[in-house]
Amino acid sequence: MTRTAQEWLHPRLLRAAELQQGSAASIETGQPLWLGIDLGTCDVVSMVVDADAVPVAVCLDWADVVRDGVVWDFFGAVNIVRQHLNTLEAQFGRRFECAATSFPPGTDPRISINVLEAAGLTVTKVLDEPTAVADMMGLTRAAVVDIGGGTTGIAVVAQGKVVYSGDEATGGHHISLTLAGNQRISLEDAEQVKRDRGADIWPAVRPVYEKMADIVEQHLQGHRVDELWLAGGSCMQPGVKALFEQRFPQHQIHLPPQSIFMTPLAIAACGISEGEACHA
Repeated sequence: MTRTAQEWLHPRLLRAAELQQGSAASIETGQPLWLGIDLGTCDVVSMVVDADAVPVAVCLDWADVVRDGVVWDFFGAVNIVRQHLNTLEAQFGRRFECAATSFPPGTDPRISINVLEAAGLTVTKVLDEPTAVADMMGLTRAAVVDIGGGTTGIAVVAQGKVVYSGDEATGGHHISLTLAGNQRISLEDAEQVKRDRGADIWPAVRPVYEKMADIVEQHLQGHRVDELWLAGGSCMQPGVKALFEQRFPQHQIHLPPQSIFMTPLAIAACGISEGEACHA
């Protein structure tokens, strides 16, 4: 089932952003809920959705626990997931025992699975990040480009099936490194500047995005696609959509608002359509 961006996706991403900012969602006692946990290079996001895949809770921690698709601070990642589970238990009055998760294409999915299991969860499903988004949107002939903190993942969909996925170690972390050198500031300060002053820094970081566009072009060779869907927190910089529209004029470019929440939403919602038992 193909889902529309404007009617289906955008309201859910905007709702996720509201929840992350502290807005509260009311649910009925015993209402079935599903949990997805996205272990990123720059952040860890846990999202809870209802049976309509509408977000009802979001926990986000900016954290340096994953680098280039590898969990280098295992115990730090586990502690963050446990904190999120405690927060969700306090909010809903019940403990989540299961969750879905994801991994960058070309890496070992056990990396994410091990973190969730160490936090006391049973992993119900694990998908590579762009494939999760492609499945959620029911794409038919398209490519999903997930620009995360450490990697850029690409999934190509033909006739509703993912026929190719790939990953390159270029992402938001490399943007921060470029910005730190350009501005002569620390990497930590560069991360904050990147989030707060997107329009001001675009000229400095544009070359990194141009490299990402080169990567996408290489991975798309030999594949016929009509649409490019951009996902991931690093897509939220002003200028990204225009750059991809310039580089790929033959494709329709989709960049939904609050794209940082696309992968967590896709992970949380992946079990609903398959009739998977609720997570809490």
